[in-house]
Parts: sequence; C-alpha cells; structure tokens
Amino acid sequence: MAQLLRVQNFSVSSDGIGAGEDQTLERPFGHVDPGRLFAWAGATASWPMRTDSGGSRGLDDYLTRDYARNIGAEIMGRNKFGPQRGPWKDHEWQGWWGDEPPFHTPVFVLTHHPRPSFTLSDTTFHFVAGDPAAVLAQAREAAQGKDVRLGGGVSTIRQFLDADLVDTLHVAVSPVALGSGLRLWESPDELLDRFHLDVVPSSSGVTHHLFWRR
Repeated sequence: MAQLLRVQNFSVSSDGIGAGEDQTLERPFGHVDPGRLFAWAGATASWPMRTDSGGSRGLDDYLTRDYARNIGAEIMGRNKFGPQRGPWKDHEWQGWWGDEPPFHTPVFVLTHHPRPSFTLSDTTFHFVAGDPAAVLAQAREAAQGKDVRLGGGVSTIRQFLDADLVDTLHVAVSPVALGSGLRLWESPDELLDRFHLDVVPSSSGVTHHLFWRR
C-alpha cells in the first residue's frame, strides 16, 4: 500500500486564513486568536488535552481521533516549531509543546539553518533542508510504511501543494472571517483541478473540506 502524504485537521477561517502575522513567543499564531479556528476540535471528547470526561461526539470527534491514524512521521515548517528566524542563537528552544509533544513520531522541521536532532519523550525532531520531494523521501523512510502527516503551517502546505506531493487534505473551515493573515487559498475551488472534494457541514458550525487526489 502506498504511503500517503496527508494534511489532517488543518483549520482556516471562512476567508482561507490559517495563521496571523507577526508571530512571537507569546503569540504562536500572530495576531489571530487560535481559539477562533480550533474551537471545534477543542470541544470534542477526543481532544488530547481534555482533562474531564465531557466533550462532543459525532463528526468533529471522529476527525479529531483520525488525526493520528496510521501516521508514522510529520513534516512541519520552522514557524510551526518556533518563533525564531535566521541562524539558531542557541539550542535551548525545543518547541511549543513542553516535555511531551503530541506527535509521537519522528518530526522533520524545514529550515535552512542546521541544528542537531533531539528527542523529547517519544518524538524526535530532525532539522532538514532540501526541496519538498527530498524531505518527503526522508520522512517516508522514517515512517516505516505508515503515512506522513504534513502539519503546516500555511506556507509549508502551499509549498508541498505546489510540488504536487499532497495526497489527501482535511481542512476545517470555521465560520469566521479574519481579513488578513497567512492565506491557504482564496477559494477551495483552486484545488479542484487535482483533487476530488467533499464538503461536509458539522453541527459545530465548522465545514469540513475533504480532498483526495484525482
């Protein structure tokens, strides 16, 4: 069975914005409040950071559970890993997630500035340069036959889409317009030359866009 490159549970606004501008240590999503995009997943029973027994069931919950299914490695852009730009000033920064990152697989961080790999819990971060196809080849080898998740952010997903390497995408469109920021698309119709699309509304108000390669 072929190893897929999958975008899972990527959330955007109704005008296609997936993150804000002016990212800082205190504001990983820049000027955008991430709660406005991710509330649908945080409300589910399967949200991994839930501390009580409540939460919604149904479609949103199913897709939240599906996030980790058959994933053997992740690729992310450097801006998803942290707020630094340029050469690493030091190696103390180890990501937004603390000692227990939520990935549980090897993670390949795209960067032009080399840095040694390190491991936190069951997640090893590798810092890699190269074109999307070369990075995907590394991630597929590490995934040991499982699929690779393309975790974002917006620029990284666009880069792999432009290279025609993405096999499936799940994009959750929240019913809020943000006006400015990093935009995944002007319209999901832009991808219909290469992908089939099912659009499935949820009772939470989010509309799930499910793409798979033609």
